[in-house]
Amino acid sequence: MPDDLYDRARVRALVPVVGCDIHPLNNRRVLEYVKKTLGCDDAAVKAWCATWITAGFDALEKMLAGDQRRGRFCFGDAPTLADVYPVPQVESARRFGVDLAPYPAIVAIDRACGELDAFRRTAPAVQPDAK
Repeated sequence: MPDDLYDRARVRALVPVVGCDIHPLNNRRVLEYVKKTLGCDDAAVKAWCATWITAGFDALEKMLAGDQRRGRFCFGDAPTLADVYPVPQVESARRFGVDLAPYPAIVAIDRACGELDAFRRTAPAVQPDAK
């Protein structure tokens, strides 16, 4: 987190876009409910996920694009808590077929994070339980 109070507030403003508006609607527990209880097929689940990822990315992209303090990362040129949240959702976007072209800031930040060892080591594809 940045040292400055207002900078920390800015980082904290970015986090809930993913942490509250995207991720909770696309986690495994919710998707299992959508499939099993509501009887949705894979195409409907994919559409469900794409809907919430797109809505959240629309908001996040707008926040990032208009922020003069954004650098290589969501806030400045070093990763913050704000970068930890969108990276997994970019992976989900790819998995669920979301077009990332409308989100150049998010894609650039994901790319910058992907250059860091900590992000590479924690990528879903390299985890022991990856399918």
